[in-house]
This record gives sequence, structure tokens and C-alpha cells, in this order.
Amino acid sequence: MMANEVYLTRQGFHKLQQQLESLKTTERQKIAKAIGEARAQGDISENAEYDAAKESQAHNELRIADLETKLANVRIIENENIPSDKVFIGAIVTLEDVDNNEELTYMLVSAEEASYEENKISIFSPIGKGLLGHKTGETVAIQVPAGTLNYKIKKIKRPS
Repeated sequence: MMANEVYLTRQGFHKLQQQLESLKTTERQKIAKAIGEARAQGDISENAEYDAAKESQAHNELRIADLETKLANVRIIENENIPSDKVFIGAIVTLEDVDNNEELTYMLVSAEEASYEENKISIFSPIGKGLLGHKTGETVAIQVPAGTLNYKIKKIKRPS
């Protein structure tokens, strides 16, 4: 893994492309309108609305530059030859919480794609780091801020 490469699923790649397009079109238009309205109020040297709109513009442009850099360095993980017998980025892992017998399923993704609502966890999170490289049947103890989680890896699969 090279330092500047960003590993994404195809879905994550398209999501970032859509965000970029929205920032370049819709968001830029909203900000330009807000700047225009603030200028129309007269003296901009003490105009809080103008300052806020310019700050919003700067933030938007930084986000655009960040997304363009990430998208220029993307490697789609579905095309990678990643072993399916161990937990690596892109794996869908079914776990059993050894302490309460609860079953959990997570997909390990890059930080850009992590989404708690979609059960996608970053490989840089404590749980993601703790699972990397382990095989089906192994039990892992993972240190998290709230204590230690004990998981048995029940199944590893790759998205189709």
C-alpha cells in the first residue's frame, strides 16, 4: 500500500465523485449567491454575512481540492488480488462477540468510506486494526477505549 493511494470500493469511488460534483456545482452556486447578497448590503469591511460566506467558500474549495487529490490516487479494491482467507481491506467479516454471543457483520474499508450506519468500519479504527490479518476460526482480543472486545471470526467473504 503506497502512502498516497486511497483504496475504495467501486461504490465508495462513485460516492466521492458525486460529492465532488455537488461541491463544484450546487455548493459553489449557493456560496456565490450568498457572497453576492452580502456585497449588496454595502460596506463589506464589517459585514459578518460576507465574512461567513467567504469562509464557507474557502472551506468548500479545500474540500474540492482534497477530493480531487483522493480521486486521482484511487485504487478500486475489487480489482485487487486480495486473499480471501484472511481479514483485509474490502472483506466482509462475520464475528461472534464471545462475551455475549451476539453476531456482528462488518465490512472493512478505508477511512473515506467508513459508515457506522452501513456497518463499514475503517481499517484504521481499533476494531479494524485488531481484525486485520486474522483468519476464520480465530479469536481476537481488541483493545478499545471502553475496554477489551473479544471476537471470534465466523466468516470472511469478499463482495461480489
